Amino acid sequence: MAAFRLRPSGIAAAAVILGLCALGAPRQAEAAYGRVNLSVNGVKRTATLVEFERLKKRRRPVIFVLRSGGNSGAALRARRNLGLDAFARQTGAVVIYPDALHGGWGRAPAGQPAPDDAAFVRALANRLVQQGSVNPRRVYIAGVSSGGIRAMQIACANSDLFAGVGAFMATLPADAAATCAPAKPISFMLVNGTADPLIPYEGGVANLPEGKLDLASSEATAMVFAKAAQCSDKRSQPMRDRDTKDSSRITVERWAGCKAPVSLVRVEGGGHTIPGRRSATMPADRAGVQNNDTDAARMMWDFLLRRSP
Repeated sequence: MAAFRLRPSGIAAAAVILGLCALGAPRQAEAAYGRVNLSVNGVKRTATLVEFERLKKRRRPVIFVLRSGGNSGAALRARRNLGLDAFARQTGAVVIYPDALHGGWGRAPAGQPAPDDAAFVRALANRLVQQGSVNPRRVYIAGVSSGGIRAMQIACANSDLFAGVGAFMATLPADAAATCAPAKPISFMLVNGTADPLIPYEGGVANLPEGKLDLASSEATAMVFAKAAQCSDKRSQPMRDRDTKDSSRITVERWAGCKAPVSLVRVEGGGHTIPGRRSATMPADRAGVQNNDTDAARMMWDFLLRRSP
């Protein structure tokens, strides 16, 4: 049972979000931001909601973004780094940043069960659909690093909810990759660097601040969703090397014959970084090589929202 309450942040909003209590329309260039308070099975959860067309009565796509770690104060940096405010403005999409508990995804105090992040996301999506602001056929989830790992895990068991899933700098845990079987085709994009010092491209033990985790390879992770989409062969296409000095290149691997598009963006020599988006939280000497050939965040959002149903 979920109880839902939303509190406006007042950063740029002139009305209570989701049309619950309109006090006045914002200027076209402004966004409405709000803090969502939600109780799921007695556990209090929070999220940040961003939307630009909250007073227009139409159902829009919604994308859940799970950032790395559990610090809710990083939400603004994550939005700036991924460019989601601009993307939401251009597309009219609703963007939601769920907050992790206890400092990271899947964490819990000793002796307590791990929080049900999937139930949290589902409850958020269901309430937005019930309120008429979100298209139930256009619900997406994406994540960065440990947030990407969690986003894919949630999608594995909730394929009925999502039209697409994406992840940066993440792969499925090895045990999850062996058991994940989405019940329907889901659009999927994964962006990983082959020299990522935290997430091994070919699989192995992750070296994340949240702890060590045995991960599947990037290829094996993408194949989970390619199988669900009933894809056939894979085709590779190198991207133009626009920055010849960044010591990295990008190859996009796409599966053919799919009932939903599946793509793996392999950043040769790339580190724990998103091409075209410098990290706002991790120093370059720890993250590794930054590729500058494309804006991978833009690639992801275009892929999910424009190529999915």
